[in-house]
Amino acid sequence: MHIAVIGTGYVGLVTGACFTETGNHVVCMDVDENKLARLRRGELPIYEPGLEPIVESAVANGLLTFSSDMAEALAKAEYVFIAVGTPPGEDGSADLQYVLAVARSIGQHLQRYAVIIDKSTVPVGTAEKVSAAISEELAKRGVDIPFDVVSNPEFLKEGAAVEDFMRPDRVIIGTDSERAQEKMAELYAAYVRVNDRLIVMGVRDAEMTKYAANAMLATRISFMNEVASLCDRLGVDVESVRKGIGSDKRIGYAFIYPGCGYGGSCFPKDVQALIHMSRAQDFVPTVMEAVEARNEQQKLVLFDKIRGHFGGDLRGRKFGIWGLSFKPGTDDMREASSIVLIKALVEAGAIVHAYDPVALETAARELPPEWLTEGRVELLKYQYDVLKGADAMVLVTEWKRFRQPDFAAMKDLMRETVVFDGRNQYDPEGLTAQGFVYYAIGRGNQPQSL
Repeated sequence: MHIAVIGTGYVGLVTGACFTETGNHVVCMDVDENKLARLRRGELPIYEPGLEPIVESAVANGLLTFSSDMAEALAKAEYVFIAVGTPPGEDGSADLQYVLAVARSIGQHLQRYAVIIDKSTVPVGTAEKVSAAISEELAKRGVDIPFDVVSNPEFLKEGAAVEDFMRPDRVIIGTDSERAQEKMAELYAAYVRVNDRLIVMGVRDAEMTKYAANAMLATRISFMNEVASLCDRLGVDVESVRKGIGSDKRIGYAFIYPGCGYGGSCFPKDVQALIHMSRAQDFVPTVMEAVEARNEQQKLVLFDKIRGHFGGDLRGRKFGIWGLSFKPGTDDMREASSIVLIKALVEAGAIVHAYDPVALETAARELPPEWLTEGRVELLKYQYDVLKGADAMVLVTEWKRFRQPDFAAMKDLMRETVVFDGRNQYDPEGLTAQGFVYYAIGRGNQPQSL
């Protein structure tokens, strides 16, 4: 089968590359010539485990090509995926200008029937706008070319996107067209061997499903973070509570790990978009607004603990931060808790030395350049270097290599043996026995020290 994927960002590149794994021919189209040149050289613009060898193999075997020409991308395409960004506006709404620009371009170049697939996360009703934009351009050309617009939201976890695509929990197909349904079932047949993993519904239903899924996961995180804050005040260990409630099959353990807030390109943006959609319908989204508010507060919980420990004065204090990406397995720092924490520390007069296994280049782009040039923030290549002379270590992202550090070496390097654990990775009693002052999220009776 021949597939065009418009947009070579995270979703587009993973989608295009993974479809080649079952022998499909894919053209990934983008207007960014520099990005395309890098991709042709085998340089991926994102870090995603397992993706690079798939791209290399597909390019070498002629299954994956890159183009900036829409006509070339559509020439043989039976399926056209729209996978461009939908950044949030100032009011939290999803910005559809790129999606609709692609739709117009498709209408200007479409030569044969194709299934047009919204892969981007888009508000309810977007498929109708995409269809209208394509039809308008076809009318300007004076041609009558049939097409169907389908909603096929992505459910890819950064850090596990390849596995998620190749072995999906479910594939949502939003369409009212039998022809499109049959075509989509054919496309995904190799990926969905259990029939009930392919779920067909109305287009608007599918668009809403994506938002509802992410909002539900964000709600679980914020709920557990709120419980953790109460546990801190009541002298309760939230980890015991988590295990107690997670053992209930109705609840389970997924997304009930307390921490220092969620980030990334999906949860914050999608919760905000759902709030905006609700407001546009004169509906007050009480739960969603609370979820967002709790998360914004949670991103400052480590700073509040740091400031409390040091008596409110952080001027000249040095903090070694482990982890910058919003989660392990990715170099993505969009809406990351680390950015909020570093900003608060710098504004309080502290010095920050930070390390991340893969996100240092991203951090160099994301953080204000004056922080780096003036020495208020240093990005170091080695995990333990950030602890030299540090007043405290702050764990922000729970990368595996941080789980069992050399605490004896840490004590020798640090000026003060204080640990702020933003992901509850360490054993309070164990660190206390080694002479550390240990702060965590919701572990009760803070601080814990000898």
